[in-house]
Formats: sequence, C-alpha cells, structure tokens
Amino acid sequence: MSTRSVQTAAIEQVETFSGVQNASWHRIRAHFGIEAFGINAWTATEAGQQLIGEHDEVGSGAARHEELYLVVRGHARFTVDGAEIDAPAGTLVFVADPESKRGAVAVEAGTTALVVGGKPGEAFSVSPWERHSEFLRFFETGEYERAIELLRERHAEEPESAGVLYNLACAESLAGRADDALEHLRRSVELDASFAEFAATDSDLDAVRKRPEFASALAGESA
Repeated sequence: MSTRSVQTAAIEQVETFSGVQNASWHRIRAHFGIEAFGINAWTATEAGQQLIGEHDEVGSGAARHEELYLVVRGHARFTVDGAEIDAPAGTLVFVADPESKRGAVAVEAGTTALVVGGKPGEAFSVSPWERHSEFLRFFETGEYERAIELLRERHAEEPESAGVLYNLACAESLAGRADDALEHLRRSVELDASFAEFAATDSDLDAVRKRPEFASALAGESA
C-alpha cells in the first residue's frame, strides 16, 4: 500500500546493503523519506554474526543519539558497556547515554533488529555515517572507482570526517591505489584512533597490510 500519507513495506522489500562479514542493513529511513527521526534495521544471515557493530554515539560519524533497539525476530545478545543482555524476539533495549559502547551478535540466523534514534532536545538530522553510506552499493558490485569518486566528494564536503577517510582508504586499497589508501588511513586514525582497531582486521585493507607504511598509518603517523 502506498499513498501520499501512508506507505507500507516488508523489511525485506527495503533496499539492503551488506558485506561478507556484516549483517544486512535495511535503509528504512531513506526508503520512506523519514525526516523526523532515524530508523533502520539489521538482519544477520547466520548465527554468531555481528548484528549491530560495536559503537558509541560520540565518535566520528556519530550524532549523540539516544538509541532504542527492538529485536523483531530471532534472538540476539547485546553487550552494553561490557554487560551482556539476552534479547529474544520482542525484547527492547534502550541505550540513553551516547558514550555507552553497544553492540549485538545474532544467536540465530535471520535475526532482525530495528533501531530508532535521535538526539534529545534537537530536531533530527541525518548522521554523517548514514549521509555518506551510498558508497556501499559500489562495494557490493565491485565498482571501487565509483565508490572512490563518491567518497572523494564527501571528503571535500567533510574534510575532517574520519569515517569518510577510512572508507575512502578501503575503497582505494580494493582498487589498487595503495599510496592513496595508506595516506587516507593514516589521516583517519589521526582524527579518530578507534579506526586503527577496525583496520587491524579489515579485509578491505589486505592489499596494503604488508606494506611497511601500514604500521605507521595505524599509529596515525607519517611513514
């Protein structure tokens, strides 16, 4: 059903991006053109898969949102500030503190979690992370040069965004642009040290991992 005032869709009908090791991201907010609040969903394809990546709402790409998670189906295990929360279908998990580290793993294949978020006291604005995520469609199709083009545009708009720089480095690594990848990785870590942890195991950076400059890039230092 779709009219000017009412739209409906099954979660599976919403455009989805996914990675080899990551759950599928259903872009619900963008699908409906929602501007009043943030809302998306994630579905794990197998048990043990990371359903909600560990993050806080104060780092690069974050927007200091309060977040409410609803396990729509399946079974998840959340970890919030080190405390584990068993979350079968129907469980609500509310994380009010933007500084809290949160994440979730799927206990069952097909587990789906709905996420709603917003910053208290302010009109909603799309987070920097979501704003520059269009590049993911080109990662899925292997069109890394197109991803680079899009991410460079975002970098010109947000030159201090560590998230944009990190993803640009990943795209450049996959496209064989090693020197550019290492420089942008170094700068992303310089801006936000947490990206060094991601880079340590990110297969997108395998092409540059054995370069002598890689270790200094993870330290945010010039080679």
